[in-house]
Amino acid sequence: MQRRSFLAASAATLAAPAVFAQGSNGKLTPLKFTLDFRINGQTSPFFLALAKGYYKEEGLDVSIDTGAGSVASITRIASGVYQLGLGDISSLVEFNAQNPGTPMVQAVYQYYNRAPFVIIGRKDRGVTGDFKSLAGKKVAAAAVESTRRAWPMVARKQGMRGDAFQWQTTDFSARDNVMVRGDVDAATYFHDSAVSLFARMKPEELSVLKYADAGVNLYGNAILASSNLIAQNPKVVAAFLRASNRAIVETFANPAPSIAAMRQREPILDEKIELERWGITAQYVGAADTRGHGLGDIKKLTLEQQVDEVADVFGLKVKPASDAIFNTSMLPSRSERSLPKA
Repeated sequence: MQRRSFLAASAATLAAPAVFAQGSNGKLTPLKFTLDFRINGQTSPFFLALAKGYYKEEGLDVSIDTGAGSVASITRIASGVYQLGLGDISSLVEFNAQNPGTPMVQAVYQYYNRAPFVIIGRKDRGVTGDFKSLAGKKVAAAAVESTRRAWPMVARKQGMRGDAFQWQTTDFSARDNVMVRGDVDAATYFHDSAVSLFARMKPEELSVLKYADAGVNLYGNAILASSNLIAQNPKVVAAFLRASNRAIVETFANPAPSIAAMRQREPILDEKIELERWGITAQYVGAADTRGHGLGDIKKLTLEQQVDEVADVFGLKVKPASDAIFNTSMLPSRSERSLPKA
């Protein structure tokens, strides 16, 4: 696989991050939180926390902005423009490898317990539930995206060549169109991002190939925090996590209020579609591991294995320590992070 760097920023080009102190005398501490992408049902719990005043109860004045991918989230936080955000763990591994030394950004709450990476194929083009059915096919993907970059990990697990199929570089916004028109045989997606495709093609016409089913156990997007903020005021990070976790647990119990809160920000979004989207998101946020250690936490061995795989596949010269990637010290209590009973 030809390695493409998808973290262009370096420590030398990043501004010194700002220091935020916790509010006093009734004043709220301002925090800027960047999403990894646009606003939709995937991140609706954060808007529930905002709408119900959970952040304010914790003494925080939180603003939430749309993102432009995990790389942008990481560099925004490292630069000090944002203090918190959502970003992919594999991207963070690469960033820390390219900026060795004291980490500028750390994960503090695992949102996607498993990365929702999938390749969705057209059955009429011979794509089945077997990854080997992709051989010789055309697969659409953006030039630099996590699902595409992680493909060699799947290929290894499946005993396939990394170039078993032909990549068709396609912009995110055009991916559904090329699938519907039949310009390609398959396309990469975050599983929950594919609801737009499911609205245009019948589910029985499509095969959904999950990376997790191939034995690729990757943590996906996590809540990331500025290491400067962690060092200067860990209580602020802990407060943000308590409020967010509270909303995430409530969303598992009943997603409708979260979708309604999200639609206050983006009223054009369709409630039914976003509820369907959250239904898929929930499968990855509340994956099997969370029943054992609760939402937001990780298994250190799984993270270490991910670091090893990312370092190998991305050709990293430095392998960051797992403790430099993830800081679990500010997580809410285990009892607070339990999934509601089904």
